[in-house]
Amino acid sequence: MISPLAVPVSGYSTLPRLLSASFRPSTSTVTLLDPMPAVLPMPARRSSMTLVVSEVRTVLARHLPGYDVRSVTRLGAGLGNVAYDVNGELVVRAAQDAGDAEREAALLEFVARVSPLPVPEPVFADGGFLAYRRLPGAPLNRHPVARPAALAVPLAQLLGALHTVPVADVTGLVDVDDEPPASWLDEAASSYREVAAAVPDTMKPRIEAFLEAPAPRPLVEPAFCHNDLGTEHVLVDTGVNAVTGVIDWSDAAIADPAHDLGRLLRDLGPDVFAAIADSYAGRYGGRFDDEVRRRAVFYARCTVLEDIAYGLGDGPEHYARLGLEHLGWTFG
Repeated sequence: MISPLAVPVSGYSTLPRLLSASFRPSTSTVTLLDPMPAVLPMPARRSSMTLVVSEVRTVLARHLPGYDVRSVTRLGAGLGNVAYDVNGELVVRAAQDAGDAEREAALLEFVARVSPLPVPEPVFADGGFLAYRRLPGAPLNRHPVARPAALAVPLAQLLGALHTVPVADVTGLVDVDDEPPASWLDEAASSYREVAAAVPDTMKPRIEAFLEAPAPRPLVEPAFCHNDLGTEHVLVDTGVNAVTGVIDWSDAAIADPAHDLGRLLRDLGPDVFAAIADSYAGRYGGRFDDEVRRRAVFYARCTVLEDIAYGLGDGPEHYARLGLEHLGWTFG
């Protein structure tokens, strides 16, 4: 069971947190499903994304003395961090840059105040480690819902809430992502060269025509964005077709709102995307005109090629499988 306990989030606040009620010294053995090497020190900057169980236990013991660590299970790794589940209650992530964890914890505190959807609740941040309560639900990319259209309004409400935040409110919490669209197009072309052999022949003319066309003009007025809002970061309850949370805010930035819109188009398809856009502009204060639509399509196409390359390279295979499945509607 869960009971409240006040635990400091290192560096910026002390807030009520919820942790296991059984606070007693642990004598259990940590179970690791993804074996890791021997104990390593905790440097300010990690040369690799290897997170050993002993480090998880050390940092938990420092902040949550007596917390009974019964299991530690690897959840996955991204470009900048690796994440572990602890007891099915907490997620502990290690960032490559130690300062990222502190800043993301502060960012999550801010996002929780503006987001209409649940976001991870920080428990502590320490030396590159960020711990937060695990949200209910499963990633939408691996657990599709029966009625995806039911997700359109809550996702539109989230985008409206984020994109209308005054940029000054998040200055210092997030970076500015102002990579020009022309650079995105160059990277998409590079990704395509890596994966062309896996792309169906019927899709190649559309993709190649896209890569040969000019990129859209850069955005003049950026906004606060999640900036990696693929369905792998949207948690859902498949039984009731509901969004239960939005995770992984490590790439949040002041950026083009079409970054968020484009990834949802890529992953959910044009029908759900149209419903999101209608609510986003009609009810939640977002701007959605032909120019925004063109940029959203542009980013959807760039990122689907990136996902395929990632899945065929060092990333999980399902990124490539889903990316190939989504080429039809992304380049339709």
